[in-house]
Amino acid sequence: MSAENIGSPGAEFRPKPTRASGVVVADGCVIPNATEGTCAGEPHATVPVAYDGILLLGFGGPEGQDDVIPFLRNVTAGRGIPDERLEEVAHHYRHFGGVSPINEHNRELKAALDAELSARGLDLPVYWGNRNWMPYVTDAIDAAVADGRRKLLAIATSAYSSYSSCRQYREDLADAVEATGHQTDIQIDKVRQFFDHPGFVAPFVDGIRAGIAELAERGITDLENEVEILFSTHSIPTSDADRSGPPERGFGPGGAFVAQHLAVGEEIISRLGFPGAWQLVFQSRSGPPQVPWLEPDINDAMQELPGRGRKAVLIVPLGFVSDHMEVMWDLDTEAMETAEELGLVAVRTATPSTHPDYVAGLVDLVEERLKGTPAAERPAVTDLGPWYDVCRPGCCENKRLGFQPALSGMAP
Repeated sequence: MSAENIGSPGAEFRPKPTRASGVVVADGCVIPNATEGTCAGEPHATVPVAYDGILLLGFGGPEGQDDVIPFLRNVTAGRGIPDERLEEVAHHYRHFGGVSPINEHNRELKAALDAELSARGLDLPVYWGNRNWMPYVTDAIDAAVADGRRKLLAIATSAYSSYSSCRQYREDLADAVEATGHQTDIQIDKVRQFFDHPGFVAPFVDGIRAGIAELAERGITDLENEVEILFSTHSIPTSDADRSGPPERGFGPGGAFVAQHLAVGEEIISRLGFPGAWQLVFQSRSGPPQVPWLEPDINDAMQELPGRGRKAVLIVPLGFVSDHMEVMWDLDTEAMETAEELGLVAVRTATPSTHPDYVAGLVDLVEERLKGTPAAERPAVTDLGPWYDVCRPGCCENKRLGFQPALSGMAP
């Protein structure tokens, strides 16, 4: 099965792989299924590695009404949530015909990566697999092995550090390696979290510039007094946020997850020379109300803006690489309704998607691993990076689940 034959809509449903029972660490290594570049567990890999394939790791999403509940069961596996409660979330997807845009975006990103890799003369086929919907990570690994590829470099479509945006992808790699039976005959490394790579940041700068121009067309030109920028990202439980990033870094409340978003926001504002106010806000909260999640919610934050004289808001989906369902529903639908109720002019700026700088930046991340580029020579636009190639001990624990088997990182 080649990479071109997986991920077609309408495929018969299969459940996602079960959780791995463990990992296999080769003699002389401290990292499971690692190449010679990461085997010793150093934070940054400086040994050139001749990878022969790329794993593009997505979240996954339904591609029709019949897929919605099975997809949500995958997302919430192990939590015992009944279908009746899942249906409360399902209406977001059903509003759009049961189709999430995320799979199509990943097909487009895969094609863009293929083109960029080819343009640079890199013979590295891209194999796409999802955490929560077909094609699964197991499908991508099976396709790579069938093509004779054994040394893979993974790119997760998530830029920041937290359990759900990094470690969970690494756990899914462990699950997939065990489920496919390739614990001893395949090597998988992962690129660093790219929140502050210039290729990720540039599309947001371009998007805000375009948003400011749109506001001007709608009569809003006093950026300092009338406009507020809301950098929005997915809320997560505060307990998980506090545990994001290596414990020894001492990020404090919100952990690396919040620190990274704030640092990127500051860089974007500085680069634009934006004279007005901005803040980091959160969206897409779920779970029982008694469990604290990161706040403020974007809709609550907007309630305060008219009282401060704001007439317009730029909504920047800083935590997202493409137009996920959370962007289409929570921002393009609910947040826009809130803005209208408050009399605010609102513009939602673009996600990186297949912006040329973003695609080129992802391939830059691949090349730095092919070449073993030293950390000091790697681009990063904040003082927090460049982030680690090998996740550090104790990084991004899930309070509810604890540490589960994972690849591309040190054991807790």
